[in-house]
Amino acid sequence: MRCVVFGATGYIGGRVVPELIEAGHQVRVVARTPAKLAEVPWRGRVEVVRGDVTVDDEVRASVADQEVVYYLVHSLTRRDFSDVDREAARVVAAAASSAGVRRIVYLGGIVPQHTTLSRHLASRAEVGEILRQSGVPTVELRAAVIIGSGSASFEMLRYLSERLPAMVTPRWVHNRIQPIAIRDVLYYLVRAAALPAEVNRAFDIGGPDVLTYLTMMRKYAAVAGLTRRVVLPVPVLTPWLSAQWVNLVTPVPRALAVPLIESLVHEVVCGEHDISSHIPEPAEGLTRYERAVELALTRIRHAEVPTRWSDASTYGAPSDPLPTDPAWSGGSLYEDLRELHTDADPDTLWAVVESIGGENGWYSFPLAWSARGWVDRVAGGVGLRRGRKHPHRLHAGEALDWWRVEHIDRPRLLRLRAEMQLPGLAWLELGVEPGPDGGSYYRQRAIFQPHGLAGHLYWKAITPFHNVVFGGMVRNITGAAERGLSDTSASPS
Repeated sequence: MRCVVFGATGYIGGRVVPELIEAGHQVRVVARTPAKLAEVPWRGRVEVVRGDVTVDDEVRASVADQEVVYYLVHSLTRRDFSDVDREAARVVAAAASSAGVRRIVYLGGIVPQHTTLSRHLASRAEVGEILRQSGVPTVELRAAVIIGSGSASFEMLRYLSERLPAMVTPRWVHNRIQPIAIRDVLYYLVRAAALPAEVNRAFDIGGPDVLTYLTMMRKYAAVAGLTRRVVLPVPVLTPWLSAQWVNLVTPVPRALAVPLIESLVHEVVCGEHDISSHIPEPAEGLTRYERAVELALTRIRHAEVPTRWSDASTYGAPSDPLPTDPAWSGGSLYEDLRELHTDADPDTLWAVVESIGGENGWYSFPLAWSARGWVDRVAGGVGLRRGRKHPHRLHAGEALDWWRVEHIDRPRLLRLRAEMQLPGLAWLELGVEPGPDGGSYYRQRAIFQPHGLAGHLYWKAITPFHNVVFGGMVRNITGAAERGLSDTSASPS
């Protein structure tokens, strides 16, 4: 079928597009800034059009000649998100009706019964109602917490669980939640396009486990290899105060924390499972909570997170290509970035870079490196004894002292992953680029992803020594390149 996706630059939209392609559909994606999609792997297999969901003419042009509309847009990080989402839903509903679209598919949130809804859930429900009343058959899939690398709810859970071994929490941590894995959400979204025209309703979707938020944190800690989290619920923390606490303790933006926390006040459990009458469960069954966490963490560890919630954030939360995590997510990144121009040509500079480590040393404060190596050995790590196989040639996957060569793009980039004992994950990138007027640029980036509070304290403790260690590396590597290859095997200092 011909499917148009609104929200393709967001967390869910960016993942459903390749699934629709694999299912054999023709896909058109709508983005206010098409340039954001320039480097996605599926760019050459879709039609990209510019459009804003609040601009009637642009929406009408986007849905023209389309059979299925995927509406995966929301403005949660804006103060007036309810007004914006209401207007956008009305514009899309009217355009879809006028264009003769056969089906609308929308992802909303589970709506608790017999209670006053949070602004977030009330807005999600209102959008679904507007779309269902459009005259176009609409499937509204309602989910609670989505467990997947990069999802906002998962990253908040991850961040709190990893950073705080003990915490004071409000009573809502005992509320029941029915989380669902991102892979199961995508499964239902793709198959909803083919439902018959008489289906025009909302469906609750959830995984096989119903858990409290407290249990979710503790199970997350178990899967992640953390110690058991100590939680003391108290009655005095209102949802608003809880959100301020999340905002204070974590880098999650306040605009995101407030509506998410407000929604957790409710018990969000599926009230029905009627979707099974129209879409059978996956052949392997719905994903258990622990398995969903394991899959998400595996993607994060291997820097294979295809989309992040922050991709669609109006605040433009920064992210780094290694690992692919937004700066406000559960594995906040620290980095030390340095650059220096040298008169040495790129090939000579690269020869020094690829010769680093082993007998050639690390070009800065040898005593500090040696002492750190001994500390690592005492702690049960590999230390600096592994050396290197060849004095001037490296290959991906080989050991290099306490590093592992993760990636080598000769003669531009060498990326090393630390295998020393650390309260987190660490990488070191060494890059070479030709200078516009001769010579070359040496770029060096040390990256650290902390594991819990100890990781954050570790980075802050070693920061005062960075200028000596990392600054010395930059100066001595470029200096060795300028002296020529004949000196690269000399003892660096």
